[in-house]
Amino acid sequence: MIDSERIKAAVVELISAIGEDPNRSELQATPSKVAEAYAEFFKGVGQDAKLAIADTFPAEHIEVVILKDIDFVSICEHHLLPFTGVAHIAYLPSDRVVGLGRLPKLVEIIGARPQLQENLTAQIADALEEGLGTQGVVVVIEARHHCVVSRGARQPEANTVTMAARGVYSEPVARAEVMGLISK
Repeated sequence: MIDSERIKAAVVELISAIGEDPNRSELQATPSKVAEAYAEFFKGVGQDAKLAIADTFPAEHIEVVILKDIDFVSICEHHLLPFTGVAHIAYLPSDRVVGLGRLPKLVEIIGARPQLQENLTAQIADALEEGLGTQGVVVVIEARHHCVVSRGARQPEANTVTMAARGVYSEPVARAEVMGLISK
């Protein structure tokens, strides 16, 4: 549960710590706005992401399911700055499938926590493997990190790509076929 009052107090302290006046008219609403934003950014904290994919349907044919270009926003746990991008998910069902709209919900829940991109990728793959009992999963995430864009390295065009493979897609040949479909 987000503690908005503590966030507001922390933001007032942060504003003071950078040498600004938190009572300046332009900054007076900032603590409340940050608390509202954090409630949205971190709404996945404490949620069981597998509940997003709990409603399944029998699979009539067992072939790969791929959903590409799932937009997401997450917050880097190192700098508390956003990273944004797209997730691509492929899974080979065992005997159950999930509605395609549930996959973006899964990404949203897991992304709405303080995260590292590598962990986000692995957690999505793990949730699909455990929640659906898949034969295999591949998750690829491409993201732009605002800590890299706006500070330090200052590389506004740099993207980071991470991948997690589970089950049959742990084998390079099977994974290559799915990666080829994802990259089209």
